[in-house]
Amino acid sequence: MSNVELTNFDIAQYLDNKEVIAEYLSQILADGDMDELLEALGNIAKAKGMSQIASETGLGRESLYKTFHKGTKPKFDTIMKILGSLGVKVQVTA
Repeated sequence: MSNVELTNFDIAQYLDNKEVIAEYLSQILADGDMDELLEALGNIAKAKGMSQIASETGLGRESLYKTFHKGTKPKFDTIMKILGSLGVKVQVTA
């Protein structure tokens, strides 16, 4: 038998362009789970750099870290600022 080594998967390593980020968020939004959305935004912020997101949104780094915790209820304005800093837009279709 061969030895199998498992490594931790870090999705932030793959969130390297707007198209990938947009598809990732689209899949999360399709599920409609706010905790998953916050986790996804946290993963993307990690990939881009929390300091850069804080600078672009005018939000404090500590506030951003708190925003991405499970069970938080961030303001819509906060989510929109974060999405704007990521270069993605929300679109509603029927």
